[in-house]
Amino acid sequence: MEQTALLVIDVQQSFEQRDYWRESHVPTWQNRQSALINAARQHNWPVIFIYHNEDSGVFSPASGFVKPIDFIDRRENDPVFNKRVHNALTDSGLQEYLQSNGIGKLLISGIRTEQCCETTARVASDFGYAVDFVLDATLTFSMQHPASNEMVSAELISSRTELVLANRFAKIRCSKDYDT
Repeated sequence: MEQTALLVIDVQQSFEQRDYWRESHVPTWQNRQSALINAARQHNWPVIFIYHNEDSGVFSPASGFVKPIDFIDRRENDPVFNKRVHNALTDSGLQEYLQSNGIGKLLISGIRTEQCCETTARVASDFGYAVDFVLDATLTFSMQHPASNEMVSAELISSRTELVLANRFAKIRCSKDYDT
């Protein structure tokens, strides 16, 4: 049986500094993200944290915001990787860690559903990992469409991610699927 790991992608204070951060979106996701982390720990799966880094601004390590959002239970022995691209696998050392630890299945969670979470799922699938995209343990925000200037809801963005990933790049799952 292949080893499973939970990826907690970009759940960092940097996002709380962005104009689009909306507390109204957070409580439901926070509960599901926490429940998924707890379930992974009960299954003895590694809980791996990935943080996005940039040279300047709130995603720069020097900003002091590249650290877990306050509700996160990150433990001292949890692996941490830093990335500078949208996927968590290609420039962070994570791919090598997964291979050296016999991990073949990834649960994807974190912040921005359609960006780093979705991109990581696609790359992981291409690398041959079994991928569970835990949709309700990902968070995104409404965005303005560049052509029409229409606001596209976070719910519609998440629905689109589910549509394009399901049974092609990942199995779409819910956090409660991992309850013990």
